[in-house]
Amino acid sequence: MVSIENRSRALAIFGTASDVGKSIVATALCRIFSNAGIDVAPFKAQNMSNNSGVTHDGFEIGRAQIAQAEAARVAPSADMNPVLLKPNSDTGAQVVLQGKVCTDRTAREYFGNTQRWSEAAFESLDRLMKKHELVVIEGAGSCAEMNLYERDFVNFKTARRAKAAVILVADIDRGGVFAQVAGTLAIIPPEDRALVKGVIINRFRGDISLFRDGVAMLEAMTGVPVLGVIPYFRGFSIDAEDAVPLSSKVDPAGAPSPDKIGVAAIYFPHISNFTDLSPLEHDSRVELHYLHYPRSLKGYKALILPGSKNVRGDLGWLLCLGWESEIRKFREDGGVIMGICGGYQMLGNSIADPHGVEGTPGTARALGYLDVETVLERDKCLANVKGTIVDSNIPASGYEIHMGRSTVSGTCGPFIRLSERNNNPEKDLDGAVCCNGKVFGTYFHGIFSERGVKEWFLLRAEPSCQPQGQESEESVESYERLAEHFTLNLDLDKVFSIIDRSLP
Repeated sequence: MVSIENRSRALAIFGTASDVGKSIVATALCRIFSNAGIDVAPFKAQNMSNNSGVTHDGFEIGRAQIAQAEAARVAPSADMNPVLLKPNSDTGAQVVLQGKVCTDRTAREYFGNTQRWSEAAFESLDRLMKKHELVVIEGAGSCAEMNLYERDFVNFKTARRAKAAVILVADIDRGGVFAQVAGTLAIIPPEDRALVKGVIINRFRGDISLFRDGVAMLEAMTGVPVLGVIPYFRGFSIDAEDAVPLSSKVDPAGAPSPDKIGVAAIYFPHISNFTDLSPLEHDSRVELHYLHYPRSLKGYKALILPGSKNVRGDLGWLLCLGWESEIRKFREDGGVIMGICGGYQMLGNSIADPHGVEGTPGTARALGYLDVETVLERDKCLANVKGTIVDSNIPASGYEIHMGRSTVSGTCGPFIRLSERNNNPEKDLDGAVCCNGKVFGTYFHGIFSERGVKEWFLLRAEPSCQPQGQESEESVESYERLAEHFTLNLDLDKVFSIIDRSLP
């Protein structure tokens, strides 16, 4: 434990733009510092993402900070992501403050006065810095959005509060890397520019030796050292912050390969927790397609309706766009259909929102494939859960993040029998299953992280599916591969000197 007087070090990872790889860089450094024996913790003052998770003590934060905490080998906490904005419309979001739902705000309302949010964020930052030896701070978007600079508390205001050294990350793959770095440094105030101690060039493709003169030119142009050029690398699977990278994979041409298990997932306008499907995406037997526009589902073995931050809105979009007839044909042809959280609610008979949790109060007709009635409630359920799939006794685990309560009746049976919720014994039931086990839904996010559940699902979709050999701890291996990749391509002596430490 670090005393208040002996304040910890902080290192801030800021970007020249959104999606330049800040989260991945911060995750890699968390593992590198942890491997060096440093007590390190991640921090991001504000996230805007519908990809969230539940901490061990029942608070909601962004998945990126949960991954960074895992990489740092510390328990995730609400202080690591004190402000989480979960978009539920084109102009509004639910505000989760220090792990609990606080309010709904339009963008204009939220940014009109950020004092409340910044005070909570800095309170959390101070607690982390008293508790840990080093805090790795992730910024948001571009750190040089000058029209928002005074209202932006996530980037340089946080760095100033923490007295942090700043590393600037630029993405060479998108082009214009000289303008990204030099332009950012040129327009920010001199006192903030002085905090920037290094630059990381991310996502390089090709022969890295060809950019050596580029490194020298960039250093001469800016006076800031380049700490490393990171080659593009796909050898790891780390939870992403939001759905921006995912959007490039939507609506691929053609049907899945016949030698793969084709799985389709509806890409809702307000899709949430899409990393639920990552274990399928990284399985060599599976070809996973995210589909936004209606198309024939012929050639697919399974269809997944994932989570949504605006369930009635996304259900209306699905019905209006014409997806219902394609889903009906798929079910009639014997395809497997699974709903997760909001997708589970859509598979039921109706979704009622009497309190206007997600918009105008009312009740919406759902798809009617499960005898389930859902009522959205004011209080959000946040829980880590364990149980077993009822029909097979296969262990299942995950986490719940939902506003609705669903009642199962008629021909449906429960999908999962709970044994534990938030580390306490539990005898509740979750989800529903019917149609000879071909249609089922659950509130368990992260359910495919259990190898047995993934194998059960794939066998249900394709009876001839051959089971994979025993898998190792994929996330642990991913963090180590990520750290190794960055270690090979960073000047770690310079990185450690920035935090006043020697490389062990």
